Amino acid sequence: MSNLVILIPVALLLGGAGLVAFLWALRSGQYEDLDGSAERILIDDERADQA
Repeated sequence: MSNLVILIPVALLLGGAGLVAFLWALRSGQYEDLDGSAERILIDDERADQA
């Protein structure tokens, strides 16, 4: 039972840290262009061929 006194605040702290990290990523624009990076790998870059 005494373990719960330690584990519950630790779980709440880690959950809050995860929520803060998610909100920071959301506000900084990390999720703005989800398809751009996935499609950019498929596009041939002509400049790379010339170099």
